[in-house]
Amino acid sequence: MKLDILAFGAHPDDIELSCGATIAKEISLGKKVGIVDLTRGELGTRGSAELRDKEAAEAANILGIEVRENLRFRDGFFANDEAHQLEVIKMIRKYRPKIVLANAVEDRHIDHARASKLVSDACFLSGLRRIETTLDNDNQEAWRPEVVYHYIQWKDLKPDFVVDVTGFMDVKVASVMAYASQFYDPNSTEPVTPIATKNFKESIYYRAADLGRLINTEYGEGFTAERYLAVNSLENLL
Repeated sequence: MKLDILAFGAHPDDIELSCGATIAKEISLGKKVGIVDLTRGELGTRGSAELRDKEAAEAANILGIEVRENLRFRDGFFANDEAHQLEVIKMIRKYRPKIVLANAVEDRHIDHARASKLVSDACFLSGLRRIETTLDNDNQEAWRPEVVYHYIQWKDLKPDFVVDVTGFMDVKVASVMAYASQFYDPNSTEPVTPIATKNFKESIYYRAADLGRLINTEYGEGFTAERYLAVNSLENLL
């Protein structure tokens, strides 16, 4: 299966929280989108890895993505080394995306920046034909995505561009709320985390609304780019 966009996340829910509306919009435009989670989020304070698996499947169904895989790296302890790079390369070569979305280049959770660099490095290495990989006993051909964009997560990083996601926030939030074990529940006996507070759901909307304000629309999601962005005309900047 060839995908237009392949989104990588260190943990299940990274993608939904950060660029779920963008993904929903791209799918509405006919793009084929897939998700690869690096870990099962087994170190999460609330819930369990098994529950997170079910939540991730429900979120994928809400967004309407083509495929979701999990590489089952060790949450908190995966590394940007050859073994992990090769597993990511296999996914890139399997789905041959034009665009890769990856974790934030800098963030509160140490896995996010580590995953960001891991995926970015793997995207480059995936284009080198002398790096040989096999999947299901088949030799894979080299493939390098055209661009790698990094979504913004907990920290308010300065975006290089903002996608107008007006009309897609409700789908995004529905996909986020599929991870019910993560969020505020007055009856829960589990520890409270930064995302398990009463106002967190509202923060998803108001952070997107603030970016929307800055681009003269209702809602936006921001990304950073690894190289200069090119436009065909000045009208594309409007």
